[in-house]
Amino acid sequence: MMFRRGVPCVALALLSATPALADEAPGEQTCANGTCQVRLTPAQVLARAEQLVRAGQFEEAKPLLLALLKAPGYTFQARYLAGYSAMKAGKWKSAAGIFRRILVEDPGQTQVRLDYGRVLLAMGKTASADHQLRLAGEAQDLPPEVARTIRSVRNIIRSRRAWSLNVDFGIAPDSNINNATGSDTVTILFGNQPIPLSLDKAAQAKSGLGITGSFDGSLRLPIAKDGSKLWLVDVNGFGTQYKGSSFDDLYLEAATGPEFKLSERARVRIEGLVAERDYGNRIASRQAGVKGGAELTVGQTNRLGLQFDLRRTWTRFDDGYSGWQGGLYATYERVVAKSLIASASLFARRDWLKTDAYSSTEVGGILGIGGELPKGFNFGISGGLSRAVYDAPLYLFANDPRRDWRYNARVTIGNRAVRVLGLSPTIQYTYGRADSSLPLFATERSRFRLTLARYF
Repeated sequence: MMFRRGVPCVALALLSATPALADEAPGEQTCANGTCQVRLTPAQVLARAEQLVRAGQFEEAKPLLLALLKAPGYTFQARYLAGYSAMKAGKWKSAAGIFRRILVEDPGQTQVRLDYGRVLLAMGKTASADHQLRLAGEAQDLPPEVARTIRSVRNIIRSRRAWSLNVDFGIAPDSNINNATGSDTVTILFGNQPIPLSLDKAAQAKSGLGITGSFDGSLRLPIAKDGSKLWLVDVNGFGTQYKGSSFDDLYLEAATGPEFKLSERARVRIEGLVAERDYGNRIASRQAGVKGGAELTVGQTNRLGLQFDLRRTWTRFDDGYSGWQGGLYATYERVVAKSLIASASLFARRDWLKTDAYSSTEVGGILGIGGELPKGFNFGISGGLSRAVYDAPLYLFANDPRRDWRYNARVTIGNRAVRVLGLSPTIQYTYGRADSSLPLFATERSRFRLTLARYF
């Protein structure tokens, strides 16, 4: 076992050492009244503890490890050997807790992260194990054979991970629950003459506090013995309920279809989908369509993802918004700084709707970074910018087609080390803004989600 950091040699007294220990780890020995004491350095104690752990004598190594915890500069080695002993003894929960505490304090310990991934895999937590192995696989000094093993294990995890489920619920303070303009006036055209009018309060932005929740789940069912073909079933949904029901928002989506493994580094999938959105406790829209994508591993752990989405939308509130909607997305992810993942995305979306003034083309991009922090915290930060151009004017408001600049940002902080009835706290802040050539459609929105989450 090799450790990343060096340590000084500090004297440590161990009483009642056995004769075998004195022979194998020579130290300063004194005897009186039939009792012998051996004074050893921490380096000697570490060497003996490692011998015992290698030999599978975990109980015999335990007192030595407890002594090492008191030696300045040797806490990491003692913790790692304790975790390694627990892992070898099949005490998965204990080992996971020890490795997690080490990584909380020092996310750069690649060997610890590899062992943590092995423990999580043994506990059946395949998604978490895959995440840890991906981070470990980015280490620059990783031997080629270890890197190949990590890729192989991650492929096995992917083929055998039968299901996953994530749920959260909490409260959501929101500055603009109806996503409306903050202006109290609107200008309309009478011929070419602009006429300012007061905007009804019901059409202006409203703040509120809602009860919110979300879930996403998936099934991955093998349809080929070698794991090269899977049948996917994905479901997700989110909802927020406010006082009264006028602005209650609920969305549900289900998709299913095959995934094909083209090589150790490439996969493609395609799924049929259906979706429904309810607003104000009434059906706002229904959709049916297809989505799919490809995923390519670049280098050891970097990923390139391509996705498409095409769906037919039927709206209940205004048939002019019914029609086809499609999108193309490209995302590149790279592991940076041992425990962080940075991403960059480009997208293009197109709405072909019944009313030309509602049809639009939007292009944009998103940058993000996320990962693990000390003390068990994890975080994610992202920001995006896009440009939307509409096909035709809304002549009631302007003679030129609408054009928008859209901005968005998101910050998420959670702590999976803190558990409340098995649930972990998460705080998310989302900011959105649209600068539109038509002031009626200029919006600004800040939203918090304070939730408890469970990851299966």
